[in-house]
Amino acid sequence: MVKILIILPFIVGMIAFFLPKKVGRKLLVIIGAIHLITSILLWINRPEMPFPDYFALTPEGLLSLLVISFLFFLISIYSAAYLEYEETISSLSNIHNQSLPIPEPSQIPHNEQIKSENIFIGSMLIFLSTMTMVTLSDHIMVMWIAIEATTIASAPLIYSHRTTASLEATWKYVIICSVGIAMALLGSIFIAIAMDVGKINVSVSFSALISVAKELDPIWLKTGFVFILVGYGTKMGLAPMHTWVPDAHSEAPSPASALLSGVLLNCAYLGIFKTNKIMHSAGLGEFSGNILIAFGLISIVAAATFILKQTEYKRLLAYSSIENMGIIAFGTGIGGMGAYGAILCLIHHSLIKSSLFLTSGNILLGYGTKFIKKTGCMVKFMPKSFTAFFAGFTGIAGFPPFGIFIGEFFIIMAAFRSGHFFEAAIFILMLCIIFAGFSTQMMKISFGPPSDNESSKVKTAHITSKIEKDAAMIFPQYILLITSIILCFWMPDSLYETVVSAVAFMGGM
Repeated sequence: MVKILIILPFIVGMIAFFLPKKVGRKLLVIIGAIHLITSILLWINRPEMPFPDYFALTPEGLLSLLVISFLFFLISIYSAAYLEYEETISSLSNIHNQSLPIPEPSQIPHNEQIKSENIFIGSMLIFLSTMTMVTLSDHIMVMWIAIEATTIASAPLIYSHRTTASLEATWKYVIICSVGIAMALLGSIFIAIAMDVGKINVSVSFSALISVAKELDPIWLKTGFVFILVGYGTKMGLAPMHTWVPDAHSEAPSPASALLSGVLLNCAYLGIFKTNKIMHSAGLGEFSGNILIAFGLISIVAAATFILKQTEYKRLLAYSSIENMGIIAFGTGIGGMGAYGAILCLIHHSLIKSSLFLTSGNILLGYGTKFIKKTGCMVKFMPKSFTAFFAGFTGIAGFPPFGIFIGEFFIIMAAFRSGHFFEAAIFILMLCIIFAGFSTQMMKISFGPPSDNESSKVKTAHITSKIEKDAAMIFPQYILLITSIILCFWMPDSLYETVVSAVAFMGGM
């Protein structure tokens, strides 16, 4: 069962590079469904893992696996339809080419069809395989290899439009994340040195290290944690290592952006989370917690600064992801109830942000532009997409009935209870600023005057009505949002117990 989750998407992904695109689209959905069913069975049965020194079913890993599998299945349904609409829009652009003004260079990537669906679909499936490997990894070096593999698998997704801007974004992503991963490798080596100094002879796995954490050399352990936090924090999108995030999300096709924001960032967080458990077990939780709080606040402040002046809605969502990663790091650093709130934010951010990025794909297809000023009156042109977009904005801003509200409430309460009054004040202030900036842009897109861009008018007239009637382009977003609402009011006992077990090492509830 475990082998199927990792090997099947990888093999089929390699085969997909050579299949006709129509077959590839169906295959994407089929593998997504198989992966989700297998993940649910794994959650229920909890079988023994092959190679137990390298892989384990940890609470945080199982939770991440279920979220990844659920999101990928819905994104795969949307992707199959999205690819078909990109073909249609490409044909329309050719038909109207002589009557329309020449698009600005910055618009071109978003008016072009994905150049090679085979590479896109194959990369998505291999990406699923590598992310699954991250969630099931227990060995510190296997985790590192898996997270590095996600970089290699996801890079072609960013370059799908094959333009100058997407090439720049791809190289920026690869180079910055590779530097971060190199630092994470150093951190892993330092932790191994902490074992050697302490004369400890156990497997270099997170489970084994947690059991002997008090015997590890504290100096090397602290050094290792700092390097791992900076290294995996780069992939997670924590400021000031966040600079790849806006460009990658802006240039990648919307389904890929949903995976990058809703899933990839969580994988990087897993490496930090598991290392932080070792720190708490070693009695160094205050040291790691303070660093996480600092990076979390820096990320939230950076997001607040840039959100206020954003002109593109996909970059706006990207900075919102940086904000939410900061919130999760802040809550994890607080510990106890704050760590519980951080896990809730992790789950609901994945659901809501993926929904927002998928809906941004509808906006891009309908208006033919990524610029906020060239959209407008979405409530009239695309009412179903507007409902999903506005509901997603409500949820990501931290308002009920969505689960981020509960997560942020727990984090704030934990901050006050632990005496972090100044940090909590900055946290709340930045959330207010981000809400103000986000809501201003949201109102322009939803209710502002319609753009006078002729290209947008043509595409809106020919495409939006079809998108609004296509269940595959609408229902994945609605299902994600409804799931967030349900989990806000009712969480299954097994899910609740898994979350509590994951944060038990950090003070529990």
